[in-house]
Amino acid sequence: MRVSVLLLSLSLAGNLAFALRDPSLWMLPALLAGWYLADMLSGLVHMTMDYFPARLGVGLDRIYFYQGSRESADYQAMFRASMGHLNPFEKLVYDFKNHHPRPHALGRRTMWRQIGSTVIAGSLPCSLLLNAACLIWPVPGWAAAGMLSLLIGGTFAQYFHGTLHRDENPWIVHAMRRARLLMTPEAHQLHHDTLKRDFATNSGWSNALLNPLFRFAYGRGWLRDEGLEPQG
Repeated sequence: MRVSVLLLSLSLAGNLAFALRDPSLWMLPALLAGWYLADMLSGLVHMTMDYFPARLGVGLDRIYFYQGSRESADYQAMFRASMGHLNPFEKLVYDFKNHHPRPHALGRRTMWRQIGSTVIAGSLPCSLLLNAACLIWPVPGWAAAGMLSLLIGGTFAQYFHGTLHRDENPWIVHAMRRARLLMTPEAHQLHHDTLKRDFATNSGWSNALLNPLFRFAYGRGWLRDEGLEPQG
């Protein structure tokens, strides 16, 4: 994980250098467009994970609805047994569902746990591809800047989501909220109140587009309430 983060940091720094070698006024709208797309991706992933059915027959319903202490040996044994049957994608699906009744559990997780799968499966390969593209072709600075904004927003999407579920956050999170680059916990609460709106968790800019998209998919039966919680 540390090697992956180091490689991503070096790759992003390289992409920043490529962007700065061709500065222009188009960089600002490109940066905002990249941030918007990252927000939209956070919402699409969130919507999919919330409503994607969890695997049946491996005891996920037992640990999801467990009433005792989650530090107990009984729960830990059940949790390990159930997780042992799941692939990485299915674990992410369960993780998204599990945070609805226990939102602060997401906020207690370390940043590395929140972004690790995103870095390895998405951000690092995409950033390296952008490095290669900038070396091979004359990629405009504004395009590199927009992609860089998208990469950063996408990499930290789940971390930003976690900051909405804890009281203490770094100063930069508060500064970005004041600048409307990140959404507030009050705005995100609208999602938890219904689980049928406002799925984007970065800035929330794209929710105006994603909300009617959700209503269309939900109305067609592509997204069903049964997918919100693990079934027996």
